[in-house]
Formats: sequence, C-alpha cells, structure tokens
Amino acid sequence: MAGEKKQLAAGASKKKMEKKTKQPVRLYAKGVILGYKRSKSNSYANCTLLKLDGVRTREDAAWYFGKRVAYVYKAKKEVKNSKFRVMWGKIRRAHGNSGVVRAKFRKNIPPRAFGAPCRVMMYPSSI
Repeated sequence: MAGEKKQLAAGASKKKMEKKTKQPVRLYAKGVILGYKRSKSNSYANCTLLKLDGVRTREDAAWYFGKRVAYVYKAKKEVKNSKFRVMWGKIRRAHGNSGVVRAKFRKNIPPRAFGAPCRVMMYPSSI
C-alpha cells in the first residue's frame, strides 16, 4: 500500500516536471522581406515583396491574402521600456507563380530590412 502511494507520488512529480519544460508555441508563420516591387528602372517603395516559408505556389499564397505582417526590429533608444519596435502591414496579393506575395505596410519598409525575417500572423482568419 505504501509502495503504491510512493509510485503515484513519483508519477505525479514527473508530470509536473514535463509541464515546466514545455516549449513556447509560435503563433505566426515565418517570412523574409525580399525588397520593393520594381521594374527595370523603377522601384515602388509602397509595395514590398515577401517570401513565406512553405509557400511554393500561387494557390498556396492565396490563403495568406489579408493576413497581418509584422516586421520586428531592434532600436537603440528605449521606448515604453522596450528596445523592440514593430512595423505593421498586410498581405495584398500574389507576385508571380512561386509563392512570393506583395504586402503593403503602413509606413514604407526601409531598405536595411531587405533579407530580414518577418512574422505573418494567422489573423484575420477566413475559416
């Protein structure tokens, strides 16, 4: 009887240990900022091209239309107790047939952000 209680107690402590080691869940899709939409001689800074992880076709990209995009970067000056800042945008449409999408940000993305990661939020949802 006493041995069973010890085993149950040991099992309960193992469960508690498992919960503490749980990794945080990522609630966004990863993407990379490629650059501005452009032609041979003109560039359009108000339209940004993004490459999303796992998106290889125009049809795959369609699911992301209307989703919010966050470009998170670090600044030197602290504002509201944080050195991190965010630029928000929205995915508008596909660009070509290989899964690249066009996004419009509230303020144009600076060129130093080209090649930097961005976060594609799973909202607003159309499911």
